[in-house]
Amino acid sequence: MYERLKTLISPPFIFCLLLLLLNDFYLKAAFHNMLTGKVSDVCGLFIFPIFWSAVFPQRKLSVFIFSGLLFIYWKSELASGLIELVNTFFSIQRTVDPTDLIALPILLVAWIHVKGISIVAPKNALVARLSTWFIGMVTIFSFCATSQQRSVQYFDQPQYVLLKSSEIPDTTSYDEFEFYKMDSLLVVKVNYLYITNPVRGDDYNKNRSLIDLDKDVMAMITGRTNLIPVGKVTTLTINTAQGKDVLRFNGSRLDGRFTRTKKNKLIIEGFYKMGVEDSIWTFRDTSKNSLAQQTFIKGERTGLRQFDQGKLISSTRMNTRADTIRNVYIQIAVLSLIVVGIILLLGRNYRRTFPEQLKLQAIWKWLLCFIAPIIIWLIHAGIRILLMDFNQDIFETLATVIFIFLTTCPLMFVVVFLIRLRKEMDILLYCLLFGLICSIWTTCNTLIALSN
Repeated sequence: MYERLKTLISPPFIFCLLLLLLNDFYLKAAFHNMLTGKVSDVCGLFIFPIFWSAVFPQRKLSVFIFSGLLFIYWKSELASGLIELVNTFFSIQRTVDPTDLIALPILLVAWIHVKGISIVAPKNALVARLSTWFIGMVTIFSFCATSQQRSVQYFDQPQYVLLKSSEIPDTTSYDEFEFYKMDSLLVVKVNYLYITNPVRGDDYNKNRSLIDLDKDVMAMITGRTNLIPVGKVTTLTINTAQGKDVLRFNGSRLDGRFTRTKKNKLIIEGFYKMGVEDSIWTFRDTSKNSLAQQTFIKGERTGLRQFDQGKLISSTRMNTRADTIRNVYIQIAVLSLIVVGIILLLGRNYRRTFPEQLKLQAIWKWLLCFIAPIIIWLIHAGIRILLMDFNQDIFETLATVIFIFLTTCPLMFVVVFLIRLRKEMDILLYCLLFGLICSIWTTCNTLIALSN
Protein backbone atom coordinates (compact mmCIF):
# COMPACT_ATOMS: atom_id res chain seq x y z
CA MET A 1 0.00 0.00 0.00
CA TYR A 2 2.89 2.37 0.74
CA GLU A 3 4.16 2.09 -2.85
CA ARG A 4 0.69 3.02 -4.09
CA LEU A 5 0.33 6.03 -1.82
CA LYS A 6 3.78 7.51 -2.52
CA THR A 7 2.19 9.87 -5.08
CA LEU A 8 0.53 11.68 -2.18
CA ILE A 9 3.81 13.18 -0.96
CA SER A 10 4.44 15.10 -4.18
CA PRO A 11 4.68 18.90 -3.63
CA PRO A 12 1.75 19.83 -5.96
CA PHE A 13 -0.55 17.36 -4.17
CA ILE A 14 0.46 18.60 -0.69
CA PHE A 15 0.11 22.24 -1.79
CA CYS A 16 -3.42 21.72 -3.14
CA LEU A 17 -4.41 19.72 -0.05
CA LEU A 18 -3.22 22.46 2.33
CA LEU A 19 -4.84 25.18 0.20
CA LEU A 20 -8.13 23.24 0.20
CA LEU A 21 -8.13 22.95 4.01
CA LEU A 22 -7.14 26.61 4.47
CA ASN A 23 -9.87 27.70 2.08
CA ASP A 24 -12.63 25.57 3.61
CA PHE A 25 -11.80 26.29 7.25
CA TYR A 26 -10.86 29.97 7.02
CA LEU A 27 -10.99 31.76 3.67
CA LYS A 28 -14.60 30.84 2.83
CA ALA A 29 -15.93 32.13 6.13
CA ALA A 30 -13.67 35.19 6.13
CA PHE A 31 -14.32 36.34 2.56
CA HIS A 32 -17.17 34.22 1.13
CA ASN A 33 -16.80 35.27 -2.49
CA MET A 34 -16.66 33.66 -5.91
CA LEU A 35 -12.89 33.12 -5.72
CA THR A 36 -13.02 31.03 -2.52
CA GLY A 37 -15.68 28.81 -4.08
CA LYS A 38 -13.61 28.22 -7.20
CA VAL A 39 -10.46 27.49 -5.15
CA SER A 40 -12.26 24.59 -3.46
CA ASP A 41 -13.42 23.21 -6.80
CA VAL A 42 -9.97 23.41 -8.41
CA CYS A 43 -8.04 21.97 -5.45
CA GLY A 44 -10.65 19.28 -4.81
CA LEU A 45 -10.71 18.18 -8.45
CA PHE A 46 -6.92 17.97 -8.43
CA ILE A 47 -6.41 15.87 -5.29
CA PHE A 48 -9.54 13.68 -5.50
CA PRO A 49 -8.62 11.64 -8.62
CA ILE A 50 -4.93 11.52 -7.66
CA PHE A 51 -5.78 10.05 -4.26
CA TRP A 52 -8.11 7.38 -5.62
CA SER A 53 -5.70 6.62 -8.46
CA ALA A 54 -3.12 5.85 -5.78
CA VAL A 55 -5.62 3.53 -4.06
CA PHE A 56 -6.65 1.86 -7.35
CA PRO A 57 -3.55 2.19 -9.58
CA GLN A 58 -4.93 -0.25 -12.19
CA ARG A 59 -8.05 1.90 -12.72
CA LYS A 60 -6.54 5.36 -13.14
CA LEU A 61 -8.45 6.28 -16.31
CA SER A 62 -11.73 5.05 -14.84
CA VAL A 63 -11.08 7.04 -11.66
CA PHE A 64 -10.52 10.26 -13.61
CA ILE A 65 -13.60 9.76 -15.79
CA PHE A 66 -15.71 8.94 -12.73
CA SER A 67 -14.34 12.02 -10.90
CA GLY A 68 -15.45 14.30 -13.74
CA LEU A 69 -18.92 12.76 -13.97
CA LEU A 70 -19.33 12.84 -10.18
CA PHE A 71 -18.37 16.53 -10.11
CA ILE A 72 -20.92 17.37 -12.81
CA TYR A 73 -23.61 15.42 -10.95
CA TRP A 74 -22.74 17.02 -7.60
CA LYS A 75 -22.97 20.53 -9.06
CA SER A 76 -26.36 19.90 -10.69
CA GLU A 77 -29.93 19.90 -9.37
CA LEU A 78 -29.96 16.11 -9.86
CA ALA A 79 -27.99 15.68 -6.62
CA SER A 80 -30.53 17.61 -4.50
CA GLY A 81 -32.50 14.50 -3.51
CA LEU A 82 -29.35 12.66 -2.41
CA ILE A 83 -28.13 15.67 -0.42
CA GLU A 84 -31.48 16.00 1.38
CA LEU A 85 -31.26 12.31 2.31
CA VAL A 86 -27.70 12.65 3.61
CA ASN A 87 -28.62 15.80 5.56
CA THR A 88 -30.97 13.73 7.72
CA PHE A 89 -27.84 12.13 9.22
CA PHE A 90 -24.99 14.60 8.55
CA SER A 91 -24.92 18.32 7.74
CA ILE A 92 -23.38 19.00 4.33
CA GLN A 93 -23.59 21.94 2.00
CA ARG A 94 -23.58 22.23 -1.76
CA THR A 95 -24.05 25.27 -4.02
CA VAL A 96 -25.58 24.80 -7.46
CA ASP A 97 -23.54 27.02 -9.76
CA PRO A 98 -23.00 26.08 -13.45
CA THR A 99 -19.89 28.30 -13.55
CA ASP A 100 -18.18 25.81 -11.20
CA LEU A 101 -17.80 23.50 -14.20
CA ILE A 102 -14.97 25.71 -15.47
CA ALA A 103 -12.79 23.80 -12.98
CA LEU A 104 -13.12 20.56 -15.03
CA PRO A 105 -9.93 21.18 -17.09
CA ILE A 106 -7.91 20.74 -13.88
CA LEU A 107 -8.56 17.02 -14.32
CA LEU A 108 -6.25 17.11 -17.36
CA VAL A 109 -3.56 18.80 -15.27
CA ALA A 110 -3.96 16.13 -12.59
CA TRP A 111 -3.75 13.37 -15.22
CA ILE A 112 -0.51 14.80 -16.65
CA HIS A 113 0.85 15.09 -13.11
CA VAL A 114 0.05 11.44 -12.32
CA LYS A 115 1.58 10.15 -15.56
CA GLY A 116 4.77 12.18 -15.34
CA ILE A 117 5.26 12.27 -11.58
CA SER A 118 8.71 11.68 -10.10
CA ILE A 119 8.58 11.05 -6.36
CA VAL A 120 11.40 12.22 -4.11
CA ALA A 121 10.65 10.32 -0.91
CA PRO A 122 12.38 10.97 2.45
CA LYS A 123 15.51 8.88 2.93
CA ASN A 124 14.32 7.49 6.24
CA ALA A 125 11.92 4.64 5.38
CA LEU A 126 9.90 5.00 8.60
CA VAL A 127 9.45 8.76 8.10
CA ALA A 128 8.42 8.17 4.49
CA ARG A 129 5.78 5.61 5.46
CA LEU A 130 4.39 7.62 8.37
CA SER A 131 4.19 10.84 6.32
CA THR A 132 2.46 9.01 3.48
CA TRP A 133 -0.17 7.48 5.75
CA PHE A 134 -0.65 10.78 7.57
CA ILE A 135 -1.23 12.69 4.33
CA GLY A 136 -3.63 9.97 3.22
CA MET A 137 -5.71 10.37 6.39
CA VAL A 138 -5.68 14.17 6.08
CA THR A 139 -6.85 13.82 2.48
CA ILE A 140 -9.83 11.66 3.48
CA PHE A 141 -10.66 14.21 6.18
CA SER A 142 -10.52 17.04 3.63
CA PHE A 143 -13.00 15.22 1.37
CA CYS A 144 -15.48 15.17 4.27
CA ALA A 145 -14.75 18.61 5.67
CA THR A 146 -15.05 20.45 2.36
CA SER A 147 -18.85 20.03 2.42
CA GLN A 148 -19.47 21.01 6.03
CA GLN A 149 -22.12 23.60 6.89
CA ARG A 150 -20.94 27.16 7.35
CA SER A 151 -21.88 28.99 10.53
CA VAL A 152 -24.61 31.57 10.04
CA GLN A 153 -25.13 34.68 12.15
CA TYR A 154 -28.79 35.66 12.32
CA PHE A 155 -30.01 38.90 13.87
CA ASP A 156 -32.89 39.00 16.34
CA GLN A 157 -33.34 42.73 15.81
CA PRO A 158 -33.48 44.20 12.28
CA GLN A 159 -30.14 45.22 10.79
CA TYR A 160 -29.89 47.78 8.01
CA VAL A 161 -27.03 49.48 6.19
CA LEU A 162 -27.36 52.68 4.14
CA LEU A 163 -25.19 53.13 1.04
CA LYS A 164 -24.93 55.48 -1.91
CA SER A 165 -25.64 53.66 -5.16
CA SER A 166 -26.86 54.56 -8.64
CA GLU A 167 -28.36 51.10 -9.24
CA ILE A 168 -30.03 48.28 -7.35
CA PRO A 169 -28.08 44.99 -7.25
CA ASP A 170 -29.43 41.73 -8.62
CA THR A 171 -31.63 40.50 -5.78
CA THR A 172 -31.43 36.86 -6.93
CA SER A 173 -27.67 36.80 -6.18
CA TYR A 174 -27.97 37.70 -2.49
CA ASP A 175 -30.15 35.52 -0.30
CA GLU A 176 -28.77 37.17 2.81
CA PHE A 177 -29.78 40.70 1.76
CA GLU A 178 -32.93 42.63 0.86
CA PHE A 179 -32.57 45.86 -1.14
CA TYR A 180 -34.67 49.02 -1.07
CA LYS A 181 -33.78 51.80 -3.56
CA MET A 182 -34.60 55.38 -2.62
CA ASP A 183 -33.28 57.92 -5.14
CA SER A 184 -29.47 57.85 -4.83
CA LEU A 185 -29.61 55.82 -1.62
CA LEU A 186 -29.61 52.05 -1.25
CA VAL A 187 -30.99 50.55 1.96
CA VAL A 188 -29.69 47.03 2.57
CA LYS A 189 -31.54 44.83 5.07
CA VAL A 190 -29.13 42.19 6.39
CA ASN A 191 -30.95 38.96 7.23
CA TYR A 192 -27.86 36.89 8.05
CA LEU A 193 -24.12 36.61 7.47
CA TYR A 194 -21.73 33.70 7.04
CA ILE A 195 -19.13 33.70 9.81
CA THR A 196 -16.35 31.54 11.21
CA ASN A 197 -17.55 28.94 13.70
CA PRO A 198 -18.07 30.90 16.96
CA VAL A 199 -16.98 29.64 20.36
CA ARG A 200 -20.35 30.89 21.68
CA GLY A 201 -23.41 31.96 19.73
CA ASP A 202 -24.05 34.91 22.06
CA ASP A 203 -24.64 38.64 21.65
CA TYR A 204 -20.93 39.37 22.06
CA ASN A 205 -20.18 37.25 19.01
CA LYS A 206 -23.04 38.96 17.17
CA ASN A 207 -21.53 42.35 18.00
CA ARG A 208 -18.24 41.30 16.42
CA SER A 209 -20.13 40.65 13.18
CA LEU A 210 -21.55 44.19 13.41
CA ILE A 211 -18.28 46.09 13.90
CA ASP A 212 -17.69 46.75 10.19
CA LEU A 213 -21.07 45.65 8.87
CA ASP A 214 -21.37 48.57 6.46
CA LYS A 215 -17.92 47.94 4.97
CA ASP A 216 -18.49 44.17 4.81
CA VAL A 217 -21.84 44.59 3.02
CA MET A 218 -20.38 47.07 0.55
CA ALA A 219 -17.50 44.67 -0.21
CA MET A 220 -19.93 41.80 -0.89
CA ILE A 221 -22.20 43.79 -3.20
CA THR A 222 -21.08 44.08 -6.81
CA GLY A 223 -21.49 47.47 -8.46
CA ARG A 224 -20.65 51.04 -7.59
CA THR A 225 -21.58 51.70 -3.98
CA ASN A 226 -20.14 54.09 -1.41
CA LEU A 227 -20.39 54.62 2.32
CA ILE A 228 -22.08 57.69 3.74
CA PRO A 229 -19.79 59.75 6.01
CA VAL A 230 -20.38 59.61 9.76
CA GLY A 231 -22.21 62.70 10.99
CA LYS A 232 -24.75 62.81 8.18
CA VAL A 233 -28.12 61.87 9.72
CA THR A 234 -30.75 60.27 7.48
CA THR A 235 -34.28 59.23 8.49
CA LEU A 236 -36.17 56.80 6.24
CA THR A 237 -39.34 54.71 6.27
CA ILE A 238 -39.17 51.24 4.73
CA ASN A 239 -42.13 48.98 3.98
CA THR A 240 -41.17 45.33 4.53
CA ALA A 241 -43.06 42.05 4.76
CA GLN A 242 -42.73 42.26 8.57
CA GLY A 243 -44.12 45.79 8.83
CA LYS A 244 -43.27 49.46 8.36
CA ASP A 245 -39.79 50.26 9.72
CA VAL A 246 -38.74 53.80 10.63
CA LEU A 247 -34.95 54.02 10.49
CA ARG A 248 -32.48 56.64 11.65
CA PHE A 249 -28.96 56.44 10.22
CA ASN A 250 -25.76 58.17 11.27
CA GLY A 251 -23.64 57.77 8.18
CA SER A 252 -24.21 54.21 6.95
CA ARG A 253 -25.14 52.72 10.35
CA LEU A 254 -28.35 52.62 12.35
CA ASP A 255 -28.19 55.12 15.20
CA GLY A 256 -31.08 56.29 17.32
CA ARG A 257 -34.72 55.28 17.67
CA PHE A 258 -36.13 52.37 15.67
CA THR A 259 -39.81 51.50 15.35
CA ARG A 260 -41.81 48.88 13.48
CA THR A 261 -45.56 49.16 13.03
CA LYS A 262 -48.02 46.70 11.56
CA LYS A 263 -51.64 47.53 10.81
CA ASN A 264 -51.03 50.92 12.40
CA LYS A 265 -49.99 49.30 15.70
CA LEU A 266 -46.53 49.66 17.20
CA ILE A 267 -44.98 46.19 17.62
CA ILE A 268 -41.23 46.91 18.07
CA GLU A 269 -39.51 49.92 19.59
CA GLY A 270 -35.84 50.26 20.49
CA PHE A 271 -32.60 52.16 20.10
CA TYR A 272 -29.36 51.62 18.20
CA LYS A 273 -25.95 53.08 18.94
CA MET A 274 -23.86 52.92 15.75
CA GLY A 275 -25.35 49.62 14.64
CA VAL A 276 -25.68 47.77 17.96
CA GLU A 277 -28.74 47.59 20.21
CA ASP A 278 -28.80 49.81 23.27
CA SER A 279 -31.11 50.62 26.17
CA ILE A 280 -34.58 49.01 26.39
CA TRP A 281 -36.27 47.25 23.47
CA THR A 282 -40.02 46.65 23.63
CA PHE A 283 -41.85 43.93 21.69
CA ARG A 284 -45.65 43.91 21.61
CA ASP A 285 -48.01 41.10 20.64
CA THR A 286 -51.15 43.05 19.82
CA SER A 287 -53.28 39.93 19.38
CA LYS A 288 -52.62 38.72 22.96
CA ASN A 289 -52.07 42.10 24.62
CA SER A 290 -48.70 40.88 25.91
CA LEU A 291 -45.39 42.69 26.00
CA ALA A 292 -41.71 41.80 26.39
CA GLN A 293 -38.86 44.13 27.25
CA GLN A 294 -35.20 43.33 26.65
CA THR A 295 -32.44 45.43 28.20
CA PHE A 296 -29.24 45.89 26.17
CA ILE A 297 -25.87 47.24 27.24
CA LYS A 298 -23.45 47.75 24.34
CA GLY A 299 -25.37 45.22 22.24
CA GLU A 300 -25.50 42.48 24.89
CA ARG A 301 -28.79 41.44 26.48
CA THR A 302 -28.68 41.72 30.25
CA GLY A 303 -32.33 41.19 31.16
CA LEU A 304 -35.74 40.08 29.91
CA ARG A 305 -39.09 41.07 31.42
CA GLN A 306 -42.43 39.76 30.22
CA PHE A 307 -45.82 41.36 30.85
CA ASP A 308 -49.37 40.11 30.33
CA GLN A 309 -52.32 42.48 30.55
CA GLY A 310 -49.94 45.07 31.96
CA LYS A 311 -48.75 42.80 34.81
CA LEU A 312 -45.17 41.55 35.17
CA ILE A 313 -45.19 37.74 34.91
CA SER A 314 -41.45 36.98 34.67
CA SER A 315 -38.07 38.66 34.97
CA THR A 316 -34.87 36.95 33.84
CA ARG A 317 -31.26 38.05 34.12
CA MET A 318 -29.15 37.08 31.10
CA ASN A 319 -25.42 36.39 31.05
CA THR A 320 -23.08 38.62 29.12
CA ARG A 321 -19.72 37.46 27.76
CA ALA A 322 -18.05 38.70 30.98
CA ASP A 323 -20.44 36.53 33.02
CA THR A 324 -19.68 33.53 30.83
CA ILE A 325 -15.91 33.99 31.28
CA ARG A 326 -16.35 34.16 35.07
CA ASN A 327 -18.38 30.93 35.01
CA VAL A 328 -15.70 29.18 32.94
CA TYR A 329 -13.05 30.16 35.52
CA ILE A 330 -15.24 28.56 38.20
CA GLN A 331 -15.64 25.40 36.10
CA ILE A 332 -11.87 25.08 35.66
CA ALA A 333 -11.34 25.53 39.40
CA VAL A 334 -13.92 22.84 40.27
CA LEU A 335 -12.51 20.37 37.73
CA SER A 336 -8.99 21.00 39.03
CA LEU A 337 -10.08 20.26 42.61
CA ILE A 338 -11.63 16.97 41.48
CA VAL A 339 -8.37 16.06 39.69
CA VAL A 340 -6.39 16.72 42.88
CA GLY A 341 -8.83 14.56 44.83
CA ILE A 342 -8.48 11.63 42.39
CA ILE A 343 -4.67 11.88 42.46
CA LEU A 344 -4.73 11.76 46.28
CA LEU A 345 -7.07 8.75 46.18
CA LEU A 346 -4.79 6.91 43.72
CA GLY A 347 -1.79 7.70 45.91
CA ARG A 348 -3.59 6.32 48.98
CA ASN A 349 -4.49 3.09 47.13
CA TYR A 350 -0.86 2.73 46.03
CA ARG A 351 0.52 3.15 49.57
CA ARG A 352 -2.02 0.82 51.19
CA THR A 353 -1.55 -2.07 48.76
CA PHE A 354 2.18 -1.81 47.94
CA PRO A 355 3.82 -4.12 46.87
CA GLU A 356 0.65 -5.95 45.82
CA GLN A 357 -0.78 -5.21 42.37
CA LEU A 358 -3.84 -6.07 40.31
CA LYS A 359 -3.18 -9.31 38.43
CA LEU A 360 -4.20 -9.19 34.78
CA GLN A 361 -3.24 -11.38 31.84
CA ALA A 362 -1.12 -9.69 29.19
CA ILE A 363 -3.92 -9.74 26.60
CA TRP A 364 -6.25 -7.88 29.00
CA LYS A 365 -3.57 -5.30 29.73
CA TRP A 366 -3.18 -4.58 26.03
CA LEU A 367 -6.93 -4.42 25.49
CA LEU A 368 -7.28 -2.07 28.44
CA CYS A 369 -4.68 0.31 26.99
CA PHE A 370 -6.53 0.50 23.67
CA ILE A 371 -10.10 0.57 25.01
CA ALA A 372 -9.50 3.05 27.86
CA PRO A 373 -9.05 6.06 25.49
CA ILE A 374 -12.60 5.49 24.19
CA ILE A 375 -13.92 5.46 27.77
CA ILE A 376 -11.87 8.60 28.49
CA TRP A 377 -13.44 10.36 25.48
CA LEU A 378 -16.93 9.37 26.66
CA ILE A 379 -16.15 10.80 30.11
CA HIS A 380 -14.77 13.95 28.48
CA ALA A 381 -17.87 14.30 26.28
CA GLY A 382 -20.14 13.75 29.29
CA ILE A 383 -18.36 16.49 31.25
CA ARG A 384 -18.61 18.89 28.30
CA ILE A 385 -22.34 18.18 28.02
CA LEU A 386 -22.74 18.71 31.76
CA LEU A 387 -20.97 22.07 31.42
CA MET A 388 -23.21 22.87 28.43
CA ASP A 389 -20.14 23.32 26.25
CA PHE A 390 -20.48 20.45 23.77
CA ASN A 391 -21.17 22.15 20.45
CA GLN A 392 -18.75 20.30 18.19
CA ASP A 393 -19.68 19.22 14.70
CA ILE A 394 -18.79 15.78 13.30
CA PHE A 395 -15.35 16.92 12.14
CA GLU A 396 -14.35 18.52 15.45
CA THR A 397 -15.63 15.44 17.29
CA LEU A 398 -13.53 13.17 15.08
CA ALA A 399 -10.44 15.32 15.65
CA THR A 400 -11.05 15.25 19.42
CA VAL A 401 -11.39 11.45 19.45
CA ILE A 402 -8.11 11.06 17.53
CA PHE A 403 -6.30 13.57 19.79
CA ILE A 404 -7.49 11.87 23.00
CA PHE A 405 -6.56 8.44 21.68
CA LEU A 406 -3.05 9.55 20.63
CA THR A 407 -2.38 11.23 24.00
CA THR A 408 -4.02 8.85 26.48
CA CYS A 409 -3.14 5.50 24.90
CA PRO A 410 0.61 5.89 25.67
CA LEU A 411 -0.29 7.15 29.15
CA MET A 412 -2.36 4.03 29.79
CA PHE A 413 0.62 1.88 28.77
CA VAL A 414 2.72 3.74 31.37
CA VAL A 415 0.02 3.22 34.01
CA VAL A 416 -0.59 -0.48 33.25
CA PHE A 417 2.97 -1.69 32.60
CA LEU A 418 5.15 0.70 34.64
CA ILE A 419 3.15 2.23 37.51
CA ARG A 420 0.85 -0.82 37.59
CA LEU A 421 -2.69 -0.93 38.86
CA ARG A 422 -3.33 -1.72 42.52
CA LYS A 423 -7.12 -2.12 42.65
CA GLU A 424 -9.91 -2.64 40.14
CA MET A 425 -11.18 0.78 41.19
CA ASP A 426 -7.93 2.30 39.84
CA ILE A 427 -9.02 1.56 36.25
CA LEU A 428 -12.05 3.83 36.64
CA LEU A 429 -10.06 6.43 38.58
CA TYR A 430 -7.39 6.72 35.88
CA CYS A 431 -10.04 7.01 33.17
CA LEU A 432 -11.77 9.73 35.20
CA LEU A 433 -8.45 11.45 35.82
CA PHE A 434 -7.48 11.60 32.15
CA GLY A 435 -11.05 12.51 31.12
CA LEU A 436 -11.03 15.42 33.58
CA ILE A 437 -7.59 16.59 32.42
CA CYS A 438 -8.81 16.56 28.80
CA SER A 439 -11.88 18.53 29.87
CA ILE A 440 -9.72 21.10 31.69
CA TRP A 441 -7.58 21.42 28.57
CA THR A 442 -10.56 22.04 26.28
CA THR A 443 -12.18 24.36 28.83
CA CYS A 444 -8.97 26.42 28.98
CA ASN A 445 -9.02 26.63 25.18
CA THR A 446 -12.64 27.78 25.37
CA LEU A 447 -11.63 30.41 27.94
CA ILE A 448 -8.85 31.72 25.67
CA ALA A 449 -11.27 31.89 22.73
CA LEU A 450 -13.90 33.67 24.84
CA SER A 451 -11.35 36.21 26.05
CA ASN A 452 -10.16 37.15 22.55
